[in-house]
Amino acid sequence: MRREWWILLGVVALVWLLFQLETMLMPFIAGMILAYLSDPLADRLERLGLSRMLAVCAVFLIMSILLAVALLILIPLIMQQIRQFNQMIPGIFAWVQTVLAPQLQDWVGLDVTADLDAIQQTLAENWQNAGEYAAQLLGQVGRSGMAFLSWVTYVALIPVVTFYLLLDWDRMIANLHDMLPRRWEPDVVRLSRRCDEVLSAFLRGQLLVMLSLGVIYALGLTLVGVRFGLLIGMIAGLASIVPFLGFILGISVALLVAFFQFGTWLALVGVVVVFSIGQVLESTLLQPKLLGDRIGLHPVAVIFAVLAGGNLFGFTGVLLALPVAAVIMVLLRELHERYKRSTLYDVDRPEHRNEDSP
Repeated sequence: MRREWWILLGVVALVWLLFQLETMLMPFIAGMILAYLSDPLADRLERLGLSRMLAVCAVFLIMSILLAVALLILIPLIMQQIRQFNQMIPGIFAWVQTVLAPQLQDWVGLDVTADLDAIQQTLAENWQNAGEYAAQLLGQVGRSGMAFLSWVTYVALIPVVTFYLLLDWDRMIANLHDMLPRRWEPDVVRLSRRCDEVLSAFLRGQLLVMLSLGVIYALGLTLVGVRFGLLIGMIAGLASIVPFLGFILGISVALLVAFFQFGTWLALVGVVVVFSIGQVLESTLLQPKLLGDRIGLHPVAVIFAVLAGGNLFGFTGVLLALPVAAVIMVLLRELHERYKRSTLYDVDRPEHRNEDSP
């Protein structure tokens, strides 16, 4: 068989193997991503004089402290705000029925009272059954002990895999570099560096931007006095993975909550000021400092990659989506550049002309 057929056969076999091992790959993919994100910090600690083992242990200590702080502070506050939001829902429906519905009927002749009653009744029934559904789910998990044990095992394996990958990360990269055919080595190294630039810009830089925006929005809304400010701010920060989506989603929900809570224009102005400050800081400080001029992923590519990865491989596909999308985009840009330099694109380019041609 020709070499090209062997390569195609290997790719098909790899894809088939990924489909077969989709569930058990989750801790290894998650550990690889965490090791990739943590390697620069470990390298910096090594340059300060620590051994690789001590540097990795220090990185894990920092990650553990941050996780513990998030679990002890953020989760109770978010759960409290979710309970407060549940208590606010009847008031929202009452306002819609007594204020908004009559105005809609006067303006456009649309009677939404019956629809609102049906929606409210459906929500109430489902909300009352939420505890029963949760109990049934826990019962199913308890009955399927092996599945629950496997899930716990996979989650527990993530820090273990991350630790060993981070410990040997530089050595693995060096070994892969030494295994490259010398004829391909320059191109592979160049493309790998471009992929690293894209991944660094998106995974490290964009995650820091999202976290910073979440803190800015949550702190600003809390200072203004808007209820659920922490919850709205964190959701807006997470949604900022797509440019302007977090801003649009966050300011819409915050304006709605502020309107029901205060009923004054001054509160709405305060919400607009908070999100305006966040956008100004993002464009003038966060983006230049955390992302710089590195090439990121297009928002449409991000959405398509996450949805496609989730449909194909579930949660493992979501973890793989962005790295694979970054590699594909770098390869597509490389093909585009080579096409622009080829005779197929422009046969009359000077470097492609025959020396004997006039």
